[in-house]
Amino acid sequence: MKQRSFYVFETSHPVVPACYVIVTLCLTMAAMQPVLIAISLIGAFAANCCARGPRSTFAGLRWQLPVIAIIALFNPLFSASGSTVLFYLGARAVYLESLMYGLAMGGLFVASALWFMASSRMLTFDKVMALFGNVAPVVALMISSTMRMIPRFVRRGHQILSVQGAQGVPTSGAVDAAKNRLRLSSVLMGWGMEDSLEMADAMRARGWGAASRRTTYTRYRFRARDVYALTVLLLAAALCCALAMVACSQFLFYPVLSRLVVWWGYVPYAAWMLFPAAMHAVRSRRFA
Repeated sequence: MKQRSFYVFETSHPVVPACYVIVTLCLTMAAMQPVLIAISLIGAFAANCCARGPRSTFAGLRWQLPVIAIIALFNPLFSASGSTVLFYLGARAVYLESLMYGLAMGGLFVASALWFMASSRMLTFDKVMALFGNVAPVVALMISSTMRMIPRFVRRGHQILSVQGAQGVPTSGAVDAAKNRLRLSSVLMGWGMEDSLEMADAMRARGWGAASRRTTYTRYRFRARDVYALTVLLLAAALCCALAMVACSQFLFYPVLSRLVVWWGYVPYAAWMLFPAAMHAVRSRRFA
């Protein structure tokens, strides 16, 4: 299947998308504030719609929404903290604050996974190797493999489910559905370990690690426009980090849920998170 074009940082030096990816992932995973999490989730979803297509992105909601619901429902069972009691499960109270914290954690987890998927298209394997190939080849290989792992597992999960459906594997009832998911996880783990062994054998056969330093071909040159782009990104990243710190300091989950207010600081943060989707839309219209 032909890969969908993603017109984001395609002509930039790899250090530019690497800066954006690192800052975005750090902001997403560190900013524990509902509005910031929602903005990051929307930005990641929009970036994946541009990179993988709306159909594939919306299909991912079949596992993303249950994950958010599971984390939101299970957090009050393990963290009985808060001041607003919703109901009791036996002798254990379920608090609104714990439920909202679990909902935020679920959104943060899904947003991080979506950004990893989009980042694998912005920071491709050749760009990662151009950045770290000679300095830290093992780190470069580990980063590229990690960024490819999530979208590959999702794609292979769809393939396994299609094969199970073609073979007439029963899916009626909650028990059968749970058995199919367990079988799916087992096949994915086995497939992943088999791939890792084959990759290790192939790399050893091609002389990986035979020399302390190896020569590589790179087609990327650090030009003046990359300096300007990197400078703007770093200034915007500093602003977004400061805004995220202020927003997180003004909001508390415990002991009482803080009230959310309209704030101008959400606008620059949203511009940062929606930048890949906006950049893709502008450039795809130009190349159409």
